[in-house]
Amino acid sequence: MRYMIINKADENTEAGRFPSDEVVEGVGKLMDDLTKAGVLLIGEGVHRSALGARVKVSGGKRTVTDGPFAETKELIGGIIVIDVRNKDEAIEWAARLAEALDAEVELRKVVEEADFAPDSDLYQK
Repeated sequence: MRYMIINKADENTEAGRFPSDEVVEGVGKLMDDLTKAGVLLIGEGVHRSALGARVKVSGGKRTVTDGPFAETKELIGGIIVIDVRNKDEAIEWAARLAEALDAEVELRKVVEEADFAPDSDLYQK
């Protein structure tokens, strides 16, 4: 089962400040442990929203809004995608990231092809 662990941006990341040595060390250790455990698929941080854009297409009309974006609590700071046996294992890894960041992270199951099967209980039909 693949899960994505999402860490949120904050005032420091949005200001372009590099994380503290403690955070860098904690996240680095977690990434090493994920790699050694053979569960890490992707682990990436993203730049602050000032360097990004939002793109919307409605009725064939494209609208591009350049960052920065005001709601920092809703912005993604980075993602880690892991392949684990079950949700409990994913929660353990997510808790380690939350501890390293001293912040809340979000855990979401990645959609798999089997989720589209007629007998799947993941989607309301």
